[in-house]
Amino acid sequence: MGTTWIVVANAARARLYENTGIGKGLKLLSELEHPQSRQKGSDLVADRPGFMQSAGNGHGARQPAITPKQNEAEHFAQEIAHTLEAGRGQNKYERLILVAGSPFMGTLKARLPDPVIGLMTDTLEKDYTNVNERELGSKLEHCIYL
Repeated sequence: MGTTWIVVANAARARLYENTGIGKGLKLLSELEHPQSRQKGSDLVADRPGFMQSAGNGHGARQPAITPKQNEAEHFAQEIAHTLEAGRGQNKYERLILVAGSPFMGTLKARLPDPVIGLMTDTLEKDYTNVNERELGSKLEHCIYL
């Protein structure tokens, strides 16, 4: 039985746990924080929308394709994906379980490279970032070997 990494995340916080087999429990490997995801959208932009020439005599205000909060969530998802890819490249885990609240789960999965996705065996759309290790273990007992 190999090593399993468990990522428990939301748009502002992520915890990376390791399980090495039956009876070994969960070991916290690292915690990632992204405080920008907790800020108000208005605090994340320094300026009003840019202007562009529109048809006719008026000017139009350009709105960003995504909100500043979504942009920060994507940055954080990319940071998590980089951590998972580095661990995979160093053969630190053979199996991945992803636990993240919706809609961050979709944002995170979209950033994961194919080799990391290939190691993913289970996903759970729940925000368990404030749950302690013992409680987390019981919530995930159906997919990890404690």
